[in-house]
Amino acid sequence: MNNVILKTNQLCKSFKSGTQEQRVLKNLDIDIYEQDFTVIMGSSGAGKSTLLYALSGMDRATSGTIRFFDAEIASLNSDKLAVFRRQNCGFVFQQMFLLDNMSILDNILASGLLIGKDRKAIVAYAKELLTKVGLTETIWRKFPTQLSGGENQRAAIVRALINQPKVVFADEPTGSLNSAAGKAVLDVLTDVNNSGQSIIMVTHDLHSARRGNRILYIKDGVIGGECSLGKYVSGDRQRHQKLQDFLLEMGW
Repeated sequence: MNNVILKTNQLCKSFKSGTQEQRVLKNLDIDIYEQDFTVIMGSSGAGKSTLLYALSGMDRATSGTIRFFDAEIASLNSDKLAVFRRQNCGFVFQQMFLLDNMSILDNILASGLLIGKDRKAIVAYAKELLTKVGLTETIWRKFPTQLSGGENQRAAIVRALINQPKVVFADEPTGSLNSAAGKAVLDVLTDVNNSGQSIIMVTHDLHSARRGNRILYIKDGVIGGECSLGKYVSGDRQRHQKLQDFLLEMGW
């Protein structure tokens, strides 16, 4: 088994509305392993995205600890946490957050150059990734407002991968894509995972979920069960059936 790179202990997250408090995550103990493609599933409102944002440090947990590469991220101040995320994490959101006054290529390069890597190498890798997700050279100099939602989502995924982060956090990365574009994105995520990067992805889509080697199912704020699928192999019907059986058992 690979090394644990992310570990939670008694992780809780609550939201207050007036005098009412809603506990979304309840005392979670989770180990995430290096080079795994971990998928988080569950019904709507179960806490999937809340968990993803807490694990990545994008949102503060109410209580508990999160150790990420031997750093206790809950104890880092905002500036140190931002540096830590920039150096170690890539993020794919449901909303793209691309800058409308910059071209697609410049949006990606801006993220890549923040950590001081060689510009020539960053440009070459950006173009390689853009091609892999099916965005042709004619699109690279266009602005986000000139592209479809699916094209912008693919560009946002390239932005998340440009720094070759140790962990990629993805929240429904294929949610706005058609089947062909979604497959291209999943192929890239699978490729970078096979190259050693860890993926943590939230999805409700079976076709996306079966790319993972480990499925965590969250139910009412706790982990209700998990399923090990092994490394992804295209066309493996037994894998698909095993995932379906697990989700039915979980009440999905």
